[in-house]
Amino acid sequence: MSYRVLVVEDDPVAADAHALYVSRVPGFTVAATAHSRAEALRALEDDGQASPVDLILLDLYLPDGNGLDLLRALRAAGHTEDVFAVTSARDLTVIREGVSLGVVQHVLKPFTFRTLSDRLLRYADFRATAERHGEAVSQDEVDRALSVLRAAPAASALPKGLSAPTLAAVTSRLRGAGADGLTASEAANALGVNRITARRYLEHLVAAGHAHRRQRYGQVGRPEHHYLWRAADRGPESGQ
Repeated sequence: MSYRVLVVEDDPVAADAHALYVSRVPGFTVAATAHSRAEALRALEDDGQASPVDLILLDLYLPDGNGLDLLRALRAAGHTEDVFAVTSARDLTVIREGVSLGVVQHVLKPFTFRTLSDRLLRYADFRATAERHGEAVSQDEVDRALSVLRAAPAASALPKGLSAPTLAAVTSRLRGAGADGLTASEAANALGVNRITARRYLEHLVAAGHAHRRQRYGQVGRPEHHYLWRAADRGPESGQ
């Protein structure tokens, strides 16, 4: 599944940076970039049914109007796209108003690729969970779905010895591994790193809450750890 993102940002340099960040996250593509409220409206009006916009990265301060006013107009016109508010505003009243209009994340400027990437991947997990399961059968399932979307990053910096590009590659490979998940050896072979290094990245994803670990027995009877992306989890965890 690929999610199409409309980047709305009045500063051309910042808009290019945000679009680049989005394009680097597995499973996301940039549908269009707009520098004003008028351009954003045109981009959404030109949007065809074959390639809808799934998510709007919305700057709240635009040269021809407030971003929340744009969002009100979109909702009144029947637009249901999810929204990440991108802003330097720290006024909790503004944040509360955004939530009431359907803003699913607030990202404070300036932000790093890691910050946006984490939130986009959580959004993808939320969408995948909601679209796969359809109707929640319990309060626990509702809480779990929302926690995927709302939870904050586990840490502001990677542990010593881990790099963001390699982590992104491991994350992409793990998210695409399906129900069988990945072993450290499989991840190592796919990425061209040694098994110990691959396991460190996989364990980091487990510690950060993005993945979980299960034990499976191989042909010779020795248990082997399989790592699975959390969005693919359909039952209780084991092997923790």
